[in-house]
Amino acid sequence: MKLDRIDQKILTVLQEDGRIANADLADQVGLSPSACLRRMRALEEAGIIDKYVALLDQRKLGRKMDIFVEISLVGQSNEVLENFERAVSRSSEIMECFLMAGDADYILRVTAADPTDFERIHREHLARLPGVLRMKSSFAIRPIVRKTAFPMKTETT
Repeated sequence: MKLDRIDQKILTVLQEDGRIANADLADQVGLSPSACLRRMRALEEAGIIDKYVALLDQRKLGRKMDIFVEISLVGQSNEVLENFERAVSRSSEIMECFLMAGDADYILRVTAADPTDFERIHREHLARLPGVLRMKSSFAIRPIVRKTAFPMKTETT
């Protein structure tokens, strides 16, 4: 689906406020409410809008630490990769997982309340992941940039 300037404006506004009323969104992007709703539905049906969520403040929920865990696996066979990815997907403690090119096979992001909580996560979740040869954990001191909004092109595509 090609996105025009109006679609990009709709997406930009929705990324800032996913609960905005359709009439208010229509005003901001210069469309009638019915035309705006049609465009939103088309963006949803195309899968560009995946879902609407509430973003929570992890620190206010007691998760004050971000830990990045580099994972090296015992091998690169499909079976090893798929078993690892299935296990990671099932873990409620792993916030993000990326397949990497470079020294590590995967990088995980985990949140924890404190070092003791991370030790629990390590023992109960990370150490039980299948196919892991080596793990290296790094603690973030503080986040500098944390974005959830995808940048939209300003020109017509």
